[in-house]
Order: sequence, then C-alpha cells, then structure tokens
Amino acid sequence: MTQLQELTQKAEAALAPHFRRVDAIARFNTEKVMEAFREERVSEGMFAPSSGYGYDDRGRETLDRIYARVFGAEAAIVRHSIACGTHALTIGLFALLRPGDVLLAVTGKPYDTLDEVIGVTGIPGCGSLKDFGVDYDEVALLPDGTPDYEGIARALDKHGGRVKVAFIQRSKGYMDRPTLTVSQIGEMAAFIKARSSAHVMVDNCYGEFTEEREPTEVGADLIVGSLIKNPGGGIAESGGYLAGKRELVELCGWRLTSPGEGTEVGATLGQTKPMYKGLFFAPHVVAQAIKTAHFAAYIFDGLGYGTEPAWDTPRSDIIQAVRCGSADTLVAFCRGIQAGSPVDSFVTCEPWQMPGYTDPVVMAAGTFTQGSSLELSADGPIRPPYLAYLQGGLTYESGVIGVLSAAQAVLEQTKK
Repeated sequence: MTQLQELTQKAEAALAPHFRRVDAIARFNTEKVMEAFREERVSEGMFAPSSGYGYDDRGRETLDRIYARVFGAEAAIVRHSIACGTHALTIGLFALLRPGDVLLAVTGKPYDTLDEVIGVTGIPGCGSLKDFGVDYDEVALLPDGTPDYEGIARALDKHGGRVKVAFIQRSKGYMDRPTLTVSQIGEMAAFIKARSSAHVMVDNCYGEFTEEREPTEVGADLIVGSLIKNPGGGIAESGGYLAGKRELVELCGWRLTSPGEGTEVGATLGQTKPMYKGLFFAPHVVAQAIKTAHFAAYIFDGLGYGTEPAWDTPRSDIIQAVRCGSADTLVAFCRGIQAGSPVDSFVTCEPWQMPGYTDPVVMAAGTFTQGSSLELSADGPIRPPYLAYLQGGLTYESGVIGVLSAAQAVLEQTKK
C-alpha cells in the first residue's frame, strides 16, 4: 500500500464524525431553502426569461425575496449581471459611502482585488473611493487572528463619527489567518454598533451555508457574495447578491442600475432558472466542498505540511490553506489540482501577473464555469510563506481525486 493510499484510509476513518456534523448543517440549510421556495410559491413560470427593461419579472423579484428569507435579511438583490464578488462589493461600498465618509476595515487589509476599488493602489482618477473623497483606515486582527477590539474602538474615536462603513471580511483571502465564525461577526457587529452609527458590511464570499446562520442573522447590515461561489451551487454561471437592511439594499439597487429605477429593471435573459436551481443545490454542494477541505487538511498534515484550519476543526468557509514553504511546491500543488480536474486537465499552470493582484498568482481551475470557486480549484500568490488556497469540490469523490493528484505532484516535486 502506498503512502497516499494509507493516508486516505486513515483520513476517511478519522473524518467520519466531522462529516456527520457537515451533513447535519447541510440538511438544516436545505430545509431553510426549501421553506423559502414553498413560502414564495415558486412555479415554473418564474423561470421564463425577460428582455429589454425587464419590468415585472416575477422570477427575478421572487428570487430576491427568497435570498432575503434564506439569509434572514429584510431585502436582497440577486443578479446574473453582477460580474464577480469584487463587483458586488464595489456596488455595496459605493452605495453606502459618500465624500467625507470613512471606510474602516476591521479585519485588516481586504482581499487584493479591493485595493484599486478603495484607492490604496491604482491610477489616480480611475474612479476609486479615494477619488470620490472617501477616506480609508484599517485595524489589523490580533496575532492569533481574533478581532482587536481596543484597536477598533480607537479607530472609531479617531474619526469622530465619520466612519460610515465598518467592513468585515469573513474569509482569510490571501492572508494567513483563521476565517471568522458567524458568532465572532455577531460580536464584532454588536461592539461597533454600541460605539458608532456605522453600517456593518460583510464580505460573505466562501462562507454561505457553512454554518446554520448567516451574518445578517447576527447583526450585519449588509452581506455580499458571488454566485460562482457557494450560493450558486455550481450551477449558476455568473452573478452576485447583496442582502441586508431594506434601505441599504435599495441604495445598492440604485447603484446597480440608476436612482429611481433600482431593482425594478434588469432583464433576466434566461438566467433565472440556473440561479434558482443553484441555490437549491447550494447547501449540499457546499457540504461536499467542506468535506474535501477536511480531507485535504488531513492528507497534507500527514505529509508534514502546515494547514489552516486543521483537519479536525469546524469550518466557517470552504477555503483550505496549505503552507507549501516554497514557490516550486506551491506551483506543483496547483498543477496537481489542475491535472486532477475534469476540464483542462492537460493544461500546465504558470504564475502570471493577474489584473487586480500585487504579486504574480498561480491558479488551478479545471472548472465548468470560469473562475468558479465552488468547483475544485486552488491558487496562491508567489510570495512568502507560499500558501496554497484550496477551495471547492462539486462532489466529495471528485474532490478526493483532485487532492490526491495535488499530493502526488508535491511528493514528486520534493524528490527533485
């Protein structure tokens, strides 16, 4: 028996109780989705496409209400025309912030693709928040990855009530830190609201359906995500959502289209059915991705690589970080994931300077939908400590195949 075969047997025996917990969460969230579908009386006629202005599109309007119900929010916007998670976040930030306001990131530096949106980097005059007179400040997490409440209090006092949005990033992004739990986000929201009038906005990408509650159920005012991540269920081929307080979602609608029209317009062009179907599948598919992440952590821990979270740690997102230790090992990891994928398995991954990123990035994504992070994929910036970020897996079985392919590639790389 090979080393990987032996590790696989040990992994599936050790992970059985953790998989039962994951399945229980998936069932709970599936019941939430099913209840929302029934309460909104979903019918086949709602899948019909609209064109032009898209006035009175019942399918679009009902899906908005379903997302609001599922996420415990007052209102929601779900659109196939939102290009990516960064686009959805940009809509939310520009909707809520005005000249002279302060955006305060309370979980440290946001994901790299928001740098130019905020104006931390990029060309002056490109239309960033900074160009429109919005100031930015951030409070890093403590060394153990928990919120720095004293630092947050100082920052709120420092800006004297100008903080309009307190921004929380649920997942680690390209940082080496734990993902925040929904309970932690609730505690942060309560702390911020007790000391300011700031809106608490959460980048919810990668986190949907990993727990039984969403941030809007514990005090977040607005949550934002992408449909080619968790809530699209691997079926929606584009899109994003924003959900939260009604008045904030209305502002987001005006930013998405135009003031006065907001969410009343927007042709669905035949994309409604995959968005409904994707949400229906999402809790189950997210569970498959979480099981894949648990398995990957066990295998790479057994091979001597650091992992975050550990294999026996409950999950609050679908991301599994593996500390590769070198650029060559990081690239080998991603090439192994690509080789173990159903699409473009023959492609060799190479690092490149992607738009919106400060360092070259290597990405593996043998996916049916380009950029779909709920499908098995892996990526990482070519910079110390050379972390590979694995996410997704439409089925646990295919996830295992991909993870073992990555492990084999790393073993072969270390022998060179």
